[in-house]
Amino acid sequence: MENNPMRKIKIKKVTVNIGVGEGGERLRKAEKVIEMLTNQKPVQTIAKVTNRDLGIRKGMPIGYKVTLRKDKAIEFLKKALWVRDNKIPAWSFDEEGNFSFGISEHTDFEGMKYDPEIGIFGMDVCVILERNGYRIKERRLKKGKIPHNHRIKREEAIEFVKKEFNVEVIE
Repeated sequence: MENNPMRKIKIKKVTVNIGVGEGGERLRKAEKVIEMLTNQKPVQTIAKVTNRDLGIRKGMPIGYKVTLRKDKAIEFLKKALWVRDNKIPAWSFDEEGNFSFGISEHTDFEGMKYDPEIGIFGMDVCVILERNGYRIKERRLKKGKIPHNHRIKREEAIEFVKKEFNVEVIE
């Protein structure tokens, strides 16, 4: 194993998304749930296209999301993986090493009880991984590309998650 600090993988951010698909009372309840889970104020997500079958118009509010970084991200990810019994399917990982998984009921989280006033909400958890030096692709001046040998590969991401979070990746 190499000890190069530039090759060390870390979590850039964790995005938690609850899509409701409609406005009104149910959307406000989703906001309440996501705020209780993450202790952070969520941002409203807006529909980008019109879908007549689902009754969604462009520009209509359809859900809430929260972006967690640093310690909050790691803490929430540990809770979310615990809900999934520390198991993730291998197809959840993409070629850049990021991964996503869903949680069907928010009541599965520790300390959350079913409230008939709120109902049950599912959510998506997306995790973005990076290495030191990834800033070159996002900075304003002298923007650059990440070299192929510095990018995180799918296998490296799976190894990182297994080691750091004690997760079983199911093939």
